Amino acid sequence: MSRPIEVERKRELADDGEALAQVLAERGWAAGVSVTEVDTYYSRPDVDFMQTVECLRVRRRGDFTEITYKPASTADTHSADSVISKPETNVPVMPGGAAAADQLLEAIGMRRLVRVEKHRTAYRHELHAGATISIDTVTGAGVFVETEVISTDAGTAAQAVADIESQIGVSHRPVVELPYRDLVMQHVPA
Repeated sequence: MSRPIEVERKRELADDGEALAQVLAERGWAAGVSVTEVDTYYSRPDVDFMQTVECLRVRRRGDFTEITYKPASTADTHSADSVISKPETNVPVMPGGAAAADQLLEAIGMRRLVRVEKHRTAYRHELHAGATISIDTVTGAGVFVETEVISTDAGTAAQAVADIESQIGVSHRPVVELPYRDLVMQHVPA
């Protein structure tokens, strides 16, 4: 059995996302509870995750904490049309364990890269199982729409991402290939 992968594409919005939120509601996409996520990103001392486009982060959302790893980017994980397809390993941390997660990663030699704060509203549709559209306001980087499909078939999922983007009218918006981590790091003084 194939392992599910996250297939996604991110686009920049020219406004605060309210117009898109209205379009989503009109097309039957239901908004979930808006959340603020605070991600602390790490890299190894011997491998620059900025160069390999790997992800190691501690994510906090209210009382929830998890450690996430996404492997290095390759030609297979990024398609020509900027769709990203990667497996993701998530390890939940017990409530109140965020500081311990950071301490663990630093104790084993990981380097802290940056802290990213994002306000996210995720939308789901009963006819699009496995699909999520998120409107993200990222402190210091801007407002974005991320269309994501979880699937075991990257090709079918990539087509679903394109179809959904077309249906909700965001296909013309500029594609953003960099992770939020990199976008925020571009604006952090050295």
